[in-house]
Parts: sequence; structure tokens; C-alpha cells
Amino acid sequence: MGAMSARTQSSEAPHRAGFACFVGRPNAGKSTLTNALVGQKVAITSNRPQTTRHTVRGIVHRPEAQLILVDTPGLHKPRTLLGERLNDVVRTTWAEVDVIGFCLPANEKLGPGDRFIAKELAGIRKTPKVAIVTKTDLVDSKTLAEQLIAIDRLGKELGVEWAEIVPVSAVGDKQVQLVADLLIPLLPESPALYPEGDLTDEPEQVMVAELIREAALEGVRDELPHSIAVVVEEMLPREDRPADRPLLDIHANVYIERPSQKGIIIGPKGKRLKEVGIKSRKHIEALLGTPVFLDLHVKVAKDWQRDPKQLRKLGF
Repeated sequence: MGAMSARTQSSEAPHRAGFACFVGRPNAGKSTLTNALVGQKVAITSNRPQTTRHTVRGIVHRPEAQLILVDTPGLHKPRTLLGERLNDVVRTTWAEVDVIGFCLPANEKLGPGDRFIAKELAGIRKTPKVAIVTKTDLVDSKTLAEQLIAIDRLGKELGVEWAEIVPVSAVGDKQVQLVADLLIPLLPESPALYPEGDLTDEPEQVMVAELIREAALEGVRDELPHSIAVVVEEMLPREDRPADRPLLDIHANVYIERPSQKGIIIGPKGKRLKEVGIKSRKHIEALLGTPVFLDLHVKVAKDWQRDPKQLRKLGF
């Protein structure tokens, strides 16, 4: 018996499973990469910094491995209580994951934001770090080569050891699977940690709230950067519906900090809020696979970014 079990051991690589997180300054392509790997819209993509505040996990299922993507909020220099709390969350997450992917866009020179993150990464000794050069479809090969050299140099200078440096274009799906191939060997040997069908373990309510928030931010980028929080108060199947025509009632509040912002979100004659509703409802229905009735209200929560009590209520 012994010989046989030894043989199966050698021919079959052990199953691996573990957590990876992508870090990088805003717009470095973290969420797009997560979505490309998982093959479904999971993390919230938006070209507004700071939109992924919750730990959204996408899960890549492979026969030989399971890669769980933890989306940490961006690390940034804190100006508010929320900022400090986010930074603590980030550091603990980085220390707890099995591998970190540092995303750097190919089309932008390395800047102070990248150095700031790389310095922090240097302090996290144990976790292997892979430098992922994103958006390679936007540059020529010379620019890409220069970026790869610059990243190598940055690592040497700050004492960060890159396990790999890998160029990728998530948009063209180029090499996205290669990223998974490189991250997986860095995971510990372990059986699968989540059932096969799971793509994310984010509670549905939180994901719904994020989708509404994303839609609400869409048109008001400059006026309300991130003073919007969304709380889903309840999600209930509508009573007395035939089984083949279910309807989910979702009641959600969009919180802003100041009364003056209310008009911006609602828009002339309620037009903007209506658009937010239509847009987010489409995404929510796609996510949950069921028709939805969405009831949205805009409320003022005074200075919620600075108030610990409000922060707790809004889930931070």
C-alpha cells in the first residue's frame, strides 16, 4: 500500500488554497483584474478612488487550487477618522493574506503613491509579493520594458523582494490566467476553503449597497467624491407572487453628509435619482438573478466620515 500512495503523491501536485489581495493606488486596475480572474463582475469598478471599502472576495476555482481574492481598500494618507480606520484594516489584511499582488499601471510612471505603498509592503516581511503591471494594452513594448526595469529598481531600493514581475492586460484577457498561475504556487497546501459554486462570500446586501453606491457616484464624480454611503435596510421577497414570477423588494438609503448635497443626488425633478435606480437595478438583477423593485431614499447623516457612531451604523 505504501508504494502506491507514494506514487500518487508524486504524480499529483497537492491541492492549494489561500488568500491573495491586490494593492495599488486608485485606478491601478485592481478591480478589473479581480473581475477578469473570477470571470464575473464582483468587485466594484469605478474610476473613483476609494469605492471598494468592504472586503469583497472573488474566488478563482481550479481543479488543483482555489485562489480567494480579498479586495482591500486603497492605502492612503489618512485625513479623516474613516481614513485611519481604513489604513488599519489594510495593514492587518496584508499581514493575513498568503500573497500580495501589487498593481502598477504600465501607462503611468511610478509616482509617490506607488513608493508609499511599496514602503509599507517592505515592512510586511513574510508575505510573498508579486508586482503586476496592468493596462499593458495601452503602451508599446519599449515603455513596458522601462516600467518593468523601474519596478525591479524600486524593489531593490526599498528592500521589497518581488516573487515575480508580470505584465498583464485584464481588458484583453491577456495573461490574466498567467497571474493566477503565478499566484497559486505561492499559496499554502490546503483543501478548498469554499464550495465550488461560490464566487464571492460578500453578504448580498453589502454587494447590493455597493452597486447602488457605484451608480450614485457615476454622475457626480467631482461634486461628491466619497461622501456617499448606502445602507440596504431590507431585502424581502414580495408576498403573493407566483413561483415563476418572483419579485424582490429592496429598500435602501443613500446617505450624504450635508443637506446641500441632497439636490445633487436627486437632480432636477428627481431625474438623477431615477437614473441611479434604473442603472443599479439592472446590475442588482444580474447579480441576484431575480427581478427587483428598488426603493431608494436620500438621507442626510451629518459628517458621517468623522463620526464614530455613524461610521459604526454604516458598517465601518
